[in-house]
Amino acid sequence: MNSKKLTLIGLLGAIAVALGALGAHFLKSKLPTGLITQDQLIGFDTAVKYQMYHALAMLALVLLSKNSSHKFINWAYNCFFIGILMFSGSLYFLCTRNLFGADWLKVLGPITPIGGLFFIAGWIFLALVGLKKENK
Repeated sequence: MNSKKLTLIGLLGAIAVALGALGAHFLKSKLPTGLITQDQLIGFDTAVKYQMYHALAMLALVLLSKNSSHKFINWAYNCFFIGILMFSGSLYFLCTRNLFGADWLKVLGPITPIGGLFFIAGWIFLALVGLKKENK
């Protein structure tokens, strides 16, 4: 099971690095054209950062699971993954929609904060793992 999780984490990390480079080079070069705004570029960068932060958190959870079998470790892992998909994924599309002439993608706007709630839930589940360990 951990090998599948590590594969997913590796892919999430690689995608974050690749999209970070895309934002820093290609998207930044599109600022003068007006196809992307400074705010959209910042939003894209935020998506990349949160994806990487939470991919690293998922890695920490896999390592933690070697010493603990608490169910909330898996719940936190899943919340972080769903958060990456919803928060970062929606921001990637929202921030680049002008490049693709897909203004209709703005319907994804409400998904971003839901992804953020999944991130928060994941951190709360991790905190509960710590509380449970202290109580034993």
